[in-house]
Amino acid sequence: MITVHGYTSSGNCWKVGTILKLLHVPFDWVEVDSNAGATRTPEFLALNPNGRIPIVVLDDGAVITESDAILLHFAEGTPLLPPPGLSRTRVHEWLFFEQYSHEPTIAVARNLLSYRREAHLYPERMAALTKAGNHALAMMERRLVHHDWLADGGVTVADIALFAYSHVADEGGFDLAQCPGVTSWISRMLAIDGVLPIQRHT
Repeated sequence: MITVHGYTSSGNCWKVGTILKLLHVPFDWVEVDSNAGATRTPEFLALNPNGRIPIVVLDDGAVITESDAILLHFAEGTPLLPPPGLSRTRVHEWLFFEQYSHEPTIAVARNLLSYRREAHLYPERMAALTKAGNHALAMMERRLVHHDWLADGGVTVADIALFAYSHVADEGGFDLAQCPGVTSWISRMLAIDGVLPIQRHT
């Protein structure tokens, strides 16, 4: 049985649980609260010396790290990842965008504002995160205002990756009402059997 080590409220971990559910791959889930230091224990660091979630432990004991690498591993040979060529390259473009421009802004703002409750301690940082996060959402809006999905040919791992933190961007202080293309895409994603919203902070 595959084992996923992740934090239920994390968008990066949500990606992994979602693709496994969509592909009907059974797995066990081990909850790891990264905000409480659970990724810094000797036991966790033995699995991932980088001290980050999510990680997947395969049946043979092999460990896969990095959420988008995990998406690509399980999507290989399925409709969620186009065959090699330009269509696949477009998916990769969005995955790199997600990890370089989107997640480091929207996810961090969300964590500081709604989880750690420390946004007031970092006004300049929050201002920079808000500006960069709004730019990332605007880039998505340019595509989604005219297209149903981020890449051509239907839903791909690009949509799974970007959906994770986009649909809870309001928890980072972002106004999704300014992005009608993105909000319509979020509704389309939530209409897919197996795609459930992330657990929100209470």
